[in-house]
Amino acid sequence: MNFDVIIIGAGPGGIFAAYELMQRQPTLKVAVFEAGHELAKRRCPIDGDKIKSCIGCKTCSIMSGFGGAGAFSDGKYNITNDFGGTLYEYVGKKKALDLMRYVDDINMRFGGENTKLYTTNGTRFKTVCIQHDLHLLDASVRHLGTDINYVVLENLYAHLQDKITFFFDAPVQSVEVTEGGYAVKCKGDVYTCTDCIISVGRSGSKWMEQVCKELDITTHSNRVDIGVRVELPAAVFAHLTDELYESKIVYRTEKYGDKVRTFCMNPKGAVVNENTNGIITVNGHSYEDTARQTQNTNFALLVAKHFSEPFKDSNGYGESIARLSNMLGGGVIVQRFGDLIRGRRSTPNRIEEAFITPTLNATPGDLSLVLPKRILDGIIEMIYALDKVAPGTANDDTLLYGVEVKFYNMEVEVNDKLESRYKGLYIIGDGSGITHSLSHASASGVYVARNIAP
Repeated sequence: MNFDVIIIGAGPGGIFAAYELMQRQPTLKVAVFEAGHELAKRRCPIDGDKIKSCIGCKTCSIMSGFGGAGAFSDGKYNITNDFGGTLYEYVGKKKALDLMRYVDDINMRFGGENTKLYTTNGTRFKTVCIQHDLHLLDASVRHLGTDINYVVLENLYAHLQDKITFFFDAPVQSVEVTEGGYAVKCKGDVYTCTDCIISVGRSGSKWMEQVCKELDITTHSNRVDIGVRVELPAAVFAHLTDELYESKIVYRTEKYGDKVRTFCMNPKGAVVNENTNGIITVNGHSYEDTARQTQNTNFALLVAKHFSEPFKDSNGYGESIARLSNMLGGGVIVQRFGDLIRGRRSTPNRIEEAFITPTLNATPGDLSLVLPKRILDGIIEMIYALDKVAPGTANDDTLLYGVEVKFYNMEVEVNDKLESRYKGLYIIGDGSGITHSLSHASASGVYVARNIAP
């Protein structure tokens, strides 16, 4: 079958590329290939009762399917160039922000109209943070919540399904350059197109690496973020989350000069498992619906590690640490902060007696046996630093889940159109190593669609 445009991956980048193509040129024949299920069939078997931990499904419904890994995320759209990727280096700072605002407008039209836009503009917390050697990054944050985010995706799919050909449960095996464009091989069948957009997300990192190798597309080593997910009573961070919702705070450690940052803050949310290429890590969700909210807030504390020659496999390093956690704990490990600083493992009794109820069924253990000392020292320093602006962060009963790893794809070499060395072959979203967030990935999809259909 021949198409004008084939999009590989139905995550945010692929969805918004498809949406913009149809807005600009509805007569285009567009196909979307997705390794996972359609949205309505995405179901994780973990129910907390009969199935309490990951069973290693062939296709992870949390990480793959329509909506990508962001479908069951907290639904935070950060409108900023300060974090979330380096899209602005390719399109310009103003253009990048304009694209993110455009995506936000679409989300509002498709079900997110009653959600709140938070901003750091004029907040007193920036001054408070600086006084304690912490740095609050600038951003406007639209919080959809996991529930409203799902509604927006449902509505976008309903809008697109009759205009575009979707192939679900259809992992692409290879992409080949042809005389007139590209040949995409899937399940033994070959589909051709003039333009091809690859938007495979982080879960497609190994596949993307292979494609770049086969097509001789230059890639550059990226970083990996390693750390823990912190869970504490919602009241501890309420003064920050009520005003800002998502506060991205960066701290430089005294001991090593490493940067530690907060990431993915979920007020009144829940800690969840995440499966990346068969490795169980930890993440967090939260909801707009008050009936689904908890008494806890969770967020990640991450240390970024960059590697130079001769070692290039930053993701492999992160994977090895996560596998060690899986080996020791059978999945995710949880430890009280008080136990960690006293050099003892947490036990089921100590967790049960704590003044906080965990939202994830994890294995009590000792994170010092998993995380490298340098990373763990940085996390402990950051917790004490945060305790100065949010007293109670360093309480004994604060829970640390490990490990949390944010894998980044090798950064693919593209031009200012996000086009590879081959004309008409675009590489976008988190699979490009350029974007690291829902907003940046979505914006990159809109951007390449406008290049294809001006």
